[in-house]
Amino acid sequence: MSDARHPTELARVPLGVILLTFNSAGVIERTLRAALEVSRSVFIVDSGSSDDTVAIAKALGCEVVNRAFKHYADQRNWAIDEFGSRSEWQLHLDADEVLDAEAIAEIRRVLAAPGEATGFIFRRRTYFMGQALRFGGNDNFHLRLFKTGTARCEDRLYDQHFVADRPGVRLRGVLHDMNVGSLTEWTARHNRWSDMESAELLRPHGVAAGQIQARLSNDPRERRRLYKGQYYKAPPVLRVFLLFIYRYVLQGGFLDGRAGFFYAFFQVLWFRMLVDAKLLEKPQ
Repeated sequence: MSDARHPTELARVPLGVILLTFNSAGVIERTLRAALEVSRSVFIVDSGSSDDTVAIAKALGCEVVNRAFKHYADQRNWAIDEFGSRSEWQLHLDADEVLDAEAIAEIRRVLAAPGEATGFIFRRRTYFMGQALRFGGNDNFHLRLFKTGTARCEDRLYDQHFVADRPGVRLRGVLHDMNVGSLTEWTARHNRWSDMESAELLRPHGVAAGQIQARLSNDPRERRRLYKGQYYKAPPVLRVFLLFIYRYVLQGGFLDGRAGFFYAFFQVLWFRMLVDAKLLEKPQ
């Protein structure tokens, strides 16, 4: 019996890695070298970088396309559609997310025998001022590896996640969120993100289909979304100080030294306070 599948299906590789980049020359080589450990098929969606990001990626053999950035979900879902037909599985990374050796080994292991799972979740560890935050950092979990055709990025202005057809399976290993830019760049990004967060919170909608549910479950992303919802039910401004106490004192942020203090100050007392101020500034 002849194989009637489309030629592009016959040519699909086991795994395609997709990265979003913009002026990422300071970290992109390290990210790409780790990604190339799991697949030689690496696709870059660049948003008009003016530094050496594109040159570095091409020198390492990656395919680069340029596309104007509208918002994160739009860019991610376009990449899923554009490159999906080329691979059985997709691994999505940000430009500053470096896979560690254990995560690389886990990806190889599950792709060899994925079983019934169609999506896999990784822990992402925060870096700030060049230091890994092991106590008071904003460690979180993301589904980044999934079978083509089974996941999309949820339609949110901020704090977006990939949502798969089936529950994600957590893997060992860490995505190191290196944050190599200057503090000036960090605050500029977070100022933009505070606009998006406040706008998202003021959108008149409930939990739509294709979004992470806020509930107690085995999925750490759903638990985090539930806790975040409870945070925003607390009084504005007061909740910021309570979160600072939790992160810096109870969670042990002070054990991360100088970087731990500055991270707690800027990520909570500055960024979260900025979100609250913008919420209070806008008519309800």
